[in-house]
Amino acid sequence: QVQLAESGGGSVHAGGSLRLSCIVSGSSIAPYSMAWFRQTPEQEREGVAVIENAGATDYADSVKGRSTISRDNLQNTLYLQMNNLKPEDTAMYYCAARRWAVQRANVFQRGVYSDWGQGTQVTVSS
Repeated sequence: QVQLAESGGGSVHAGGSLRLSCIVSGSSIAPYSMAWFRQTPEQEREGVAVIENAGATDYADSVKGRSTISRDNLQNTLYLQMNNLKPEDTAMYYCAARRWAVQRANVFQRGVYSDWGQGTQVTVSS
């Protein structure tokens, strides 16, 4: 089990950029596959981006081409660089971790992740 702490959220205008960070403690991040999810009061938590322990990445269509997920195993940190932000990106963003491999079709299923952070708020104004 690991502890996750997100940071980097904030308020920006449409077209702006943010870089979210997720510091992992309690264990080395290296064997974990990591993901970013987001949630609004009106919508269920949805997967945004995932990076497997070997480095493969996948993105939700809503952020593809505008966001980059990365990890620094030495710093035990996960990142999400978001560019050209849109008002519909407004949400609470959470990082999540899992130790086991899953089929690609399931990488954005909430239930396959065992550890979650408390979230960081991103607000994009038009």
